[in-house]
Amino acid sequence: MPAFPENDLSHILFPVKEGWRSRWKRFWKRHRWLKRSLVAGGLLGFLGILAMAGLLLSVYWGAFGKLPTQKDLGSISHFLASEVYTSDSILLGRYYFENRSDVRFEEISPNMVNALVATEDARFFEHWGVDLRAWGRVFFKSVVRGDRSSGGGSTLSQQLAKNLYPREDFGAASLLINKLREVLIALRLEQLYSKNQLLELYLNTVPFSENTYGVKVAAHRFFNTTPAQLTPEQSAVLVAMLKATTSFNPMTQPERALQRRNWVIQQMVKNNYLDAAIADSLQQEPICLEYTPLHIHEGLAPHFREFLRLEMKQILKDLRKPNGMPYNLYTDGLKIYTSIDPQMQRYAEEAMHEHMDELQQAFTKHLKGQDPWETPQALDLAIYHSARYRSYMERGLCEEEIDSLFAIPVDMQVFSRDKLKENRKMSPMDSIKYYLGLLNAGFLAVEPETGAIRAWVGGIDHQYFQYDHVRSKRQVGSTFKPIVYAKAIQAGIPPCSYTANVLRTYSRYENWQPKNSDEKYGGFYSMEGGLIYSINTVTVNLAMRAGPKAVAELARQMGISSEVPAVPAIALGAVDASLLDMAKVYSVFANRGVRPEFYFIRRVETREGEVLVDFEKENDPSEWEQVITMDQADMLTQMLRAAVDRGTGRRLRYRYGFKNDIAGKTGTSQNQSDGWFIGYNPELVAGVWVGAESPGVRFRSLELGQGANMALPIYALFLKKLNADPDYRHITQARFPQPTPEVVQALNCPNRPVKIIPDSSIPPVDTSIPESNPVSNQ
Repeated sequence: MPAFPENDLSHILFPVKEGWRSRWKRFWKRHRWLKRSLVAGGLLGFLGILAMAGLLLSVYWGAFGKLPTQKDLGSISHFLASEVYTSDSILLGRYYFENRSDVRFEEISPNMVNALVATEDARFFEHWGVDLRAWGRVFFKSVVRGDRSSGGGSTLSQQLAKNLYPREDFGAASLLINKLREVLIALRLEQLYSKNQLLELYLNTVPFSENTYGVKVAAHRFFNTTPAQLTPEQSAVLVAMLKATTSFNPMTQPERALQRRNWVIQQMVKNNYLDAAIADSLQQEPICLEYTPLHIHEGLAPHFREFLRLEMKQILKDLRKPNGMPYNLYTDGLKIYTSIDPQMQRYAEEAMHEHMDELQQAFTKHLKGQDPWETPQALDLAIYHSARYRSYMERGLCEEEIDSLFAIPVDMQVFSRDKLKENRKMSPMDSIKYYLGLLNAGFLAVEPETGAIRAWVGGIDHQYFQYDHVRSKRQVGSTFKPIVYAKAIQAGIPPCSYTANVLRTYSRYENWQPKNSDEKYGGFYSMEGGLIYSINTVTVNLAMRAGPKAVAELARQMGISSEVPAVPAIALGAVDASLLDMAKVYSVFANRGVRPEFYFIRRVETREGEVLVDFEKENDPSEWEQVITMDQADMLTQMLRAAVDRGTGRRLRYRYGFKNDIAGKTGTSQNQSDGWFIGYNPELVAGVWVGAESPGVRFRSLELGQGANMALPIYALFLKKLNADPDYRHITQARFPQPTPEVVQALNCPNRPVKIIPDSSIPPVDTSIPESNPVSNQ
């Protein structure tokens, strides 16, 4: 207190004003807690800044994992799916760990770029990798106003960094450390790449819905288009997915996807990328998808694609990258160009589905409630080979426990011809019985002159029936008979020599007695007559005269790769062979005696376009083997044309009304377990097999179970579609070449049965080879 004289009243009348320092001191003295709080807060803030700086430096120096260098970022590479293309370079499928395919910036529609920038990073072309203004906006909205929908403030460059280098787990600090890593990587990316290059990288790496990576794959999957052709509304749908790939999937969440799409369109208007009037119109439109998935089980030629995958793995074993490493089918982005004709493939699949739907109904009606299998062994075998049974056995369950579990109904998804798939509650036993009664099929079309495989249908559905019936070996029935006749002609037996149609018992072969399918006998047949009417007794007689061993050898020369036993029963088709092999046999006839070498891969290229292998160029027809002479092949073609005109294949004429030049042969195995038809002209050979997975499941009557009823209609429906398509006139209007006068003269005899005595100069039947597998086929 200042000292004043006792009688001095001036300090009362004229008080001295207190200075601001004094007042400030008195304030802090009264509010010591506030002072301590501010000091502590300041200290904590300073320490926080130091900690943040230290954390940033530690991230920069690699304490939480080495950051990619400029060299690393300058040579960015990621897993790329290998792509399979048809003969006209249409995408057929992919092999991948991540379903990804790259595209250049120039090949991306501006609509897609505009939608992306407007929605994800409006200031992309203005900032340098980090948008501080966006950070401030996020801080204000999230912290001050509590708005959780304000976004994360990450730029496209930061998102690209996250796509290229996925986040790692660093415990409680994971989010902060990963954000700092992304900031530093984004800054480096911005130094190395232009804005357009960054957009290209982003759109090639960003994940869309359904495990698709990159705009090229997404555009194809959801709109069946290319990135260059994306419209504003399509682009908005794709960008909408980036917010949440599952929540905004237009296939599974159409309403939410529509709302998000419209919000993206609004952002395009807001950022001057789209006219408001156009946007209003677009927002009124529904999402129009052209969904084109390329799952392993879906799309064109799934059985072929699986076969191709296995073949490619073998091919790549012998190929090396410049660095000496082997190529990887799933990660190296190879381009595999095949010989498959997409439209022909589509026609083949449609023809199969149309006929098999009707045939299955006829089969069910024919059974009249009976079990499709005739013996318990067929059902037991199906149970034993089921995945569920094997799983139970591996767990050590006994038969009684397995039988009990097989009787309990469970929810499952099963194949349905009407819906393709159907959810049912049924026991595993009922499921096995259900599938055991379903008929299946295989189809193959190939160009005999080039060896190019044009269509490959391995079954009615790949998801439920992955066994490929183009490659499966089944008894070929009477489709084998032309080989017998070809060998007989090679052996010097004249086509116009006549063979008796008599029921004969071969005592040296366990009293084998081959019968005709209609069990009618009498008269004599020329070769053409025997083949037209598929007379078993005549065919066996010719096989014995030519020699079963010689017939088996010719079968191998003509293309059958499986074992062909040198026994008389092969004359009636007691041979297990694949549709692929039988198509090659008939290609020899179509190719006038020359056996073509089939190919299905034209060439394989790297992602850069370097050709690794070129099978199309390597396949030189001039090096193919002439296994029978041109005249011999033409004789068989003339006989097989007659088989279509007047014999077992005549349905093509009287029921389907075809005027095309066609040669072909039906085939029916023992007990009607397998139905075949192989038809051809000079430009195309097409073969069909039909039957159940188990040979024990079959039509009980020859009328319904013969190849003419089971298999031939698929060929007919396929040919009908080709006839209606002008692009295939070079195939459908192809004419067989005129045979030489010698061929015409050799076949100039009646082909119907005649009552004459056969030529005595015909050598006797050779019965010196044991036989233990008698069959009776048509």
